Amino acid sequence: MKQRLLTAIIGIIIVVPIILYGSWPFLLITYVLASIALFELTRMYNKRKQTTYLLISIVFLWMLLYPHGEITISSFVVTKFDIIILFIAVLLAMTVFSKNKFTFDHASFLLLATTFIGTAFYYLLVARIEGLNYFLFILFIIWATDSGAYFIGKFFGKRKLWPEISPNKTIGGAIGGILFGVIVSILFQLIYPFDKSFTAVIVIAIVISIVGQLGDLVASAIKRHYKVKDFGKIFPGHGGILDRLDSLLFVLIILHIIQFF
Repeated sequence: MKQRLLTAIIGIIIVVPIILYGSWPFLLITYVLASIALFELTRMYNKRKQTTYLLISIVFLWMLLYPHGEITISSFVVTKFDIIILFIAVLLAMTVFSKNKFTFDHASFLLLATTFIGTAFYYLLVARIEGLNYFLFILFIIWATDSGAYFIGKFFGKRKLWPEISPNKTIGGAIGGILFGVIVSILFQLIYPFDKSFTAVIVIAIVISIVGQLGDLVASAIKRHYKVKDFGKIFPGHGGILDRLDSLLFVLIILHIIQFF
């Protein structure tokens, strides 16, 4: 417990000023965290050192993280979709050049991992660029959901939510997380209002709470499939980047789809 608390305090001291300031420090830390997250996934999938494959994936990850919708070089324009298609072509070519030591299965995993990490962290950048209120709102709702799910689930949770995936989560905890998220969204709108109605803010908070919990279950399912407790060990007592940001990353993709930011 002391280790977890100390790690959390140090993390807050480092991260909060970067979030508040934004600009290039936020861009830099996003690139670093996304790169570590991709490393965590690839190491979990295949513990053998395959540095070449990882480096190629990192290059495409950084291209996806470019903080604009398109990369323009002179009159040549490359979209995010172009980057993904090119990555697919490179991965498929690698199966040939490696004489099938690098298989279609490896290629599929790297494609999914890199695209997910790159897209989610790109929307992390977009959310912060859109405004500090958007970014803080998302964080606060996720934290409120986690806290509500823990406390309500601990005292009132009886029926398991999805025991095959995450045996400790309960239906009561899930509902409690949503309620906490709604309460925090109302307080946020009163203190740091959006140009949106209370109804819209509450609906968005409910979406964040539900999707955030789904993202946590997705991460649990992945870890259970690969028989690992945590994605990484970079945060003592807390696990890896993906262990801390699993809900947030999933939420950011959905919020972009519904055009919240």
